[in-house]
Order: sequence, then structure tokens, then C-alpha cells
Amino acid sequence: MIPIVTLIVGLVGGFFIGVYYLRRQLTNMQNDPEMLQKMAKQMGYNLNGKQMQQAQQMMKKNGGMPGGMPGGKAPKGNAYPPNKRRR
Repeated sequence: MIPIVTLIVGLVGGFFIGVYYLRRQLTNMQNDPEMLQKMAKQMGYNLNGKQMQQAQQMMKKNGGMPGGMPGGKAPKGNAYPPNKRRR
């Protein structure tokens, strides 16, 4: 009984610590363009100055991550055609 309670408390505590850490990182990223540029490169985007400003404005406006990075391209049409569906 005690190990189960300990596991649940640990999972809940870890979740809230993770959320706090992520929010703090995003807040720092809003104020540090180099950190934002690094994150964009890790995601496979190369942002120019105008796109960096747009991303910072979106993050300040939305209070977190933008829905999509500026200049990103969405797949056209059906990403998984009927004969090659993902299972």
C-alpha cells in the first residue's frame, strides 16, 4: 500500500515540477533571442531577424509556445494516403 501511495505522490510531484521548469524556460526564452534561435534550430527551422521578432511577439502574446514557428511549412494534401496509412 505504501509503495503505491509513494509512486502516485512522486508522479504528481514530478509532473508539477516539470510544468514549473518548462514555464520558467519559456519565460526565459521570451527575453533571450539566442535561446529561441537555438530551440528553433533544434526543431529544424532557421529563423531570420523578422521571423525571430514574430516568434517573440507570438510567445509574449500567447504566454507560451507559438502554435507553429514562422516560416514553417505544413504538409500539403493528405499526409498519409489511403494505401500507406500509418498503423
